[in-house]
Formats: sequence, structure tokens, C-alpha cells
Amino acid sequence: MALITITRRIGCGERNIASRVAEDLHLELYDDIRLEEEAARMGFDLGEIGGVDTTAPNLLWQLRSNRPQNYLDIMHTVVLEIARRGCGVIVGHGSQMLLRDFSSALHVSVHASMDFRVQALMDEQSLTRDTAEKRILRADHEQRGFLRFAFNIDWNDPASYDLMINRDKLSEDVVAKLITEVAKSQEVEDCSQGAQESMERMSFRHRVEDALLKEQFDPRDIHVEVPERGVVRVVGVVREYDEQKRLVQVVGAVEGVSKVEDEVAVLPLFVD
Repeated sequence: MALITITRRIGCGERNIASRVAEDLHLELYDDIRLEEEAARMGFDLGEIGGVDTTAPNLLWQLRSNRPQNYLDIMHTVVLEIARRGCGVIVGHGSQMLLRDFSSALHVSVHASMDFRVQALMDEQSLTRDTAEKRILRADHEQRGFLRFAFNIDWNDPASYDLMINRDKLSEDVVAKLITEVAKSQEVEDCSQGAQESMERMSFRHRVEDALLKEQFDPRDIHVEVPERGVVRVVGVVREYDEQKRLVQVVGAVEGVSKVEDEVAVLPLFVD
């Protein structure tokens, strides 16, 4: 079975496309509502997190704008749980980056020219051309900024996707069929056979990163790798030898860690 992420760009019809793909492949569709339900099922109470209006729709999008780190923590946990199940279609929410190391996932970008998107939004929401264009530009600006903040990537970077489709000449049905056929391909099927091991490694790395974050280690200075089961390789820099020692102890204390490969350099901060 396939695990598919589809980027969200308003005016490109990604919601309808994702729905058709999920229906054709008999997969669960994880849109805004379903992702909020999954978060609630896993014990997250979005109403208790300050800065969101629980009477308004799209709580996750509000949370992303008002409490980005809370949003990332929740989405990381929810998306990893979906990946653990091994199948589904996830729409937006940075899922392509949250699952960038999950080799079995198929990451799809659906895009279109500005003229196409403006006309689509005008037809869909009965907007004027000027209003439609402003909404698209604002949404793109917010999306680009968030992905830069959260993952330090350019959302248009082809390296982030396995399949990029231009909507200008293709209907939603044709795009959905393209994605479905790729998902059914032998190459994707062969990749999916290693999904469980890949998921275990990713989940394991996430636990190690969480442990380091709780102990106040800056994630910008430390990179965690899991080359094989139970083995954690830590690469980065710290300022003191005691800090390096404590880092290794924190990693070694995580359940399931049998070996820590310490590649952390100590670079004291000299002040004149």
C-alpha cells in the first residue's frame, strides 16, 4: 500500500485530486479535518493551546500561525503515526518534509501558473481577479515562510518531491490518474516493502531528538542519524567538554539505544 503526500497550493485543486487518489487506491484521506481528529485521538487538545479560536475552522492552520513550535510538535507526532500504519494520502501541513527521511513515501507537488490559479479561485469562490490574486500571493508568502522557518527549505525545490505536476494543461482527473499509476508502480511497491524498518528508524531518531531538546541542546548544532537499529550517530558542535559528555549520556539513556557514535566537536567560545 502507498503513503502519499500532496503539497497544498490554493488554486491548484489539490484537495479534489487527493480525494480522487485516495478513493482510487482505497486509502484513508488525511485532510485538515481528519488530521485534527487524529491529533485529538492521540491526546492533543488544541483548545488548550493559547492563540487559537476553537469556534473557527482549520484549527491546525491557526495553530501554525500563532504557535508554530506547538504545531510542529503535534504534526510531527501525528504524521509519524500515520506513516507507521504504512498507507494514506496526506494533504499539506509540511508532510513531505516531516516524512522526508521515510523512503517509502511518495511526495507529490501539484502546481500551476498564476493565471491558472487566479482563474480557478475566481470560479471556485466567486472572487474578483484582484482579490483572488491577493489571496494566492498571501498564502504563498505564508507557506514559503513557514517551510523556511520549520525546515530551512525552498518549497519549490524539486529535490523535495518525487513527482511534480503542472496543472495548466491537465484536469484534476488526469492528475489523479497520474499519481495513482505512479503509486501502483513496481518501483514504489518495492520501496514499500522496507517501510516498517524505515519507520522504526525515523521514530527512533525522533525520540532521541526529543530527549536532546528537553535537555536544552540546540537542534541547530546537533544532527542525529540512525545508521542501524539501536545505533545512534550524533554529529555537531558544543562549547564545553562537560556538555559533550552530558549529550552522550542523554542519548545513551534513550530506550533502545545500544551504541552511541560520538562525532560531536568541542569548539569553545572564546571572548576577547
